[in-house]
Amino acid sequence: MALATTPVAAQTVVVSEEPEAVSLTVYRGEKYGGQAIDPNWPTGYALVTETRTLTIPAGESVIRFEGVAEGMFPESAIVTGLPKGVKEKNRDARLLSPLGLVDAYLKRQVTITRTERATGKTREYPAMITSAPGGAVILQTNDGYEALHCTGLPERMAFAQLPAKLSAKPTLSVITQSDGPVTAKVTLTYMAAGFDWEANYIAQVQNRGSDGKGKVDLFAWLTLANGGNQSFTNANTMAIAGKPNRENNGPQIKPTGGSLELKCWPNQRTHEVPYNLGYIPAPPPPPPAPAAYMDEEGDSIVVTAQRMRGESLASYSPIAVVVAEQENLGDLKLYRIPEPVTVNAKGQKQVAMLVKPGAAFTHHYSASVENYGVQSEPMTLMLRGKNTIDKGLGLPMPQGQVLVFENSEYGPLLAGEVTLQDRAVGEDVEIAVGTSVDVRMQVTPQSEKANNQRWKIEVTNSRNTPVNIEVEIPYELRGKSKAVTKVNGIPTWKTIVAGNDSATLSYEIKLERD
Repeated sequence: MALATTPVAAQTVVVSEEPEAVSLTVYRGEKYGGQAIDPNWPTGYALVTETRTLTIPAGESVIRFEGVAEGMFPESAIVTGLPKGVKEKNRDARLLSPLGLVDAYLKRQVTITRTERATGKTREYPAMITSAPGGAVILQTNDGYEALHCTGLPERMAFAQLPAKLSAKPTLSVITQSDGPVTAKVTLTYMAAGFDWEANYIAQVQNRGSDGKGKVDLFAWLTLANGGNQSFTNANTMAIAGKPNRENNGPQIKPTGGSLELKCWPNQRTHEVPYNLGYIPAPPPPPPAPAAYMDEEGDSIVVTAQRMRGESLASYSPIAVVVAEQENLGDLKLYRIPEPVTVNAKGQKQVAMLVKPGAAFTHHYSASVENYGVQSEPMTLMLRGKNTIDKGLGLPMPQGQVLVFENSEYGPLLAGEVTLQDRAVGEDVEIAVGTSVDVRMQVTPQSEKANNQRWKIEVTNSRNTPVNIEVEIPYELRGKSKAVTKVNGIPTWKTIVAGNDSATLSYEIKLERD
């Protein structure tokens, strides 16, 4: 709602402090190598739509939309619902803050209040801010020049009035006209930086059979991030997966404002100041005691490791109360949260986006001969599934981090972490769990001729159960072998190695001589 109207010259200022309703559509930022969301200033962006009710007077007026997103692109703002549209737009980027006040009062008079240590009395002095370099405020007083908070006395700085150009919140101002007083429902739509989202997967591996086949309970969180200082309460929220074309017009300038970091040199000579290699933090406190719960009869129940031993993975699976609904948006994918949620300032919001218990996955150990030599090295345990409905999946899977948990007598334990790239419906889904010291491989040269080399692969399995292996040989091979097939165009050796046994393969590669 518009809270007040204040005449200023020939214009009237109408202030709208906050929206009545808001919609938030978040687009992913560009991430490389599985980078997480930047907590200081997320690299994605959002489309924000706000609905506000304004009481607009007759004549020309200035409408102040306070509390817009901090990273707003003002050139993208569209205002609809005004009687005669928008005559002019202005983005008020200077925010009310200690640093903003000092900047606004540069070369202006302020009042310094100091408390004498001996008497406890306070005295006031007029002063002028002459400069405000990083980490210091330079004042000019009757006694000369000095730095704020460097006298050793308790002191504070007071300002005569609030500068008119400072805003308590990020604000968009528009100038409009109306033939008469009117109450209008206005929609403000704009793009804003400082947002991002990502998918965070939890893969809980069920006990696999000796044939390498098994089940995985797959769950994913939709994690939304808001890097600005404005919260979005009860927002209709969506996330867009894909890469819509967007031109880079340079870095977005955040609104000015912030805290002062006043620094003074100690009252010593430089050689008297102890040399400190750095701050060593205190050790962390001990972990809290296990939480106590009450059963139906009122008895206290303490959760311990012994209580968890032997529990099934199902008890560890997150319970999804609200799940984002996936829809198509042209060639992009849209994830809509079915009920309003609050995305707090400088915070993150997580909502379930994928719940697929019992998805079919196979287990195998993978390697490429390019990365191995005569020394025996561990192979990588891989989970492979098919993103189809009949295999328990069958929906687009956005890029994100995957935490893989394996069951144990002590409950689920973390077995690996990997980045999953975007996977469309019908594609293979492969998750690298980690290397295994029980399944190892070595590649040794056997002979070399003018046009070929002969090599031998040996895989050893120290486990008591058989394992499936897949070894890539990314070269042009001489001859044919029934044990080698092409996978995605790369010759690959697939076989089963029995428990406490080994398997070998000899192959020849063609050489190109100059």
